[in-house]
Amino acid sequence: MGNMADHSVLNMENSIRINKKKNSGFWRGIIRNKGIISLAIPGLLFVIVFYYLPMFGLVLAFKDLNFTKGIWGSDWVGFTNFKFFFTSDAALQVTRNTLVLNFCFITITNIVAVTFALLLFELSRKAVKLYQTAIFFPYFLSWVTVSYVTYALLNPELGVINHLLELFGWEGISWYFESKYWPSILSLAFLWKNVGYSMLIYYTGLLAIDKTFYEAAAIDGASKWQQIRSISIPLLTPLITLIVLLQIGRIFYSDFGLFYFLPADSGALYSTTDVIDTYVFRALRVTGDTGMATAAGLYQSVVGFLLVLTVNFIVRKINKENAIF
Repeated sequence: MGNMADHSVLNMENSIRINKKKNSGFWRGIIRNKGIISLAIPGLLFVIVFYYLPMFGLVLAFKDLNFTKGIWGSDWVGFTNFKFFFTSDAALQVTRNTLVLNFCFITITNIVAVTFALLLFELSRKAVKLYQTAIFFPYFLSWVTVSYVTYALLNPELGVINHLLELFGWEGISWYFESKYWPSILSLAFLWKNVGYSMLIYYTGLLAIDKTFYEAAAIDGASKWQQIRSISIPLLTPLITLIVLLQIGRIFYSDFGLFYFLPADSGALYSTTDVIDTYVFRALRVTGDTGMATAAGLYQSVVGFLLVLTVNFIVRKINKENAIF
């Protein structure tokens, strides 16, 4: 019994000593890297102020906000604010549109961006600057500007597309009253505006690949396609996975300008263009219910977080190294 007690005391002393050593190592590491850590302070403050402090506002999702009583003095209403969204007829429709359209955007944009990045990687530096600027330029245009360009193309009477259709003997289409065309129109508009940004990220990833891999493959007689298939795509896969995971995290959030301005808020198109953000905006504009808008935002955040965890779990099962955590 005496020996066992001595062993327990020794183990306890050892664990305390190890913990003290770890803590001292941790603080020594902070002091040693204080210059680099100080550079991160502005970014950390930005995240805390604009991302974490506003989270206290989520309490509005469970309150009946009364401005005279203030946020904390207002009455608690439980999940009543969530009922407005989930019991409405449009809940299933806007959730389906949000998920399906954003999934199409993520898939199409990443495939085209990777393809353009691989093509750009084969060009000279002078040609790269020209193509890079041309493809990246639409990213800086606002959706309001793009909506006018789209209107010039799709105007039922004066639009370019209808003139071309009539030139080939087909009837013009009332684009702003035919909802079936809009998933394709929205996908093309999103691709045109955002593919340049994603392409640059993947092109930068390709530049980071060690050139000796390509030189060794060329010496072994590998063609360009074989180099892309065996070197570029496998080494780019972790970056593609990271980008897709981040985009899936926001799959429940829609680009409001795209869904509001391009279809011109046409009621005839709601069956394929109305998403959670535009639905909440219209509901908030009509009812002015802050609690309902906060509840919809909380619903988007929670589901997005669960989607990231699920996809990361699947990626981790397939290839542990490509997972974020």
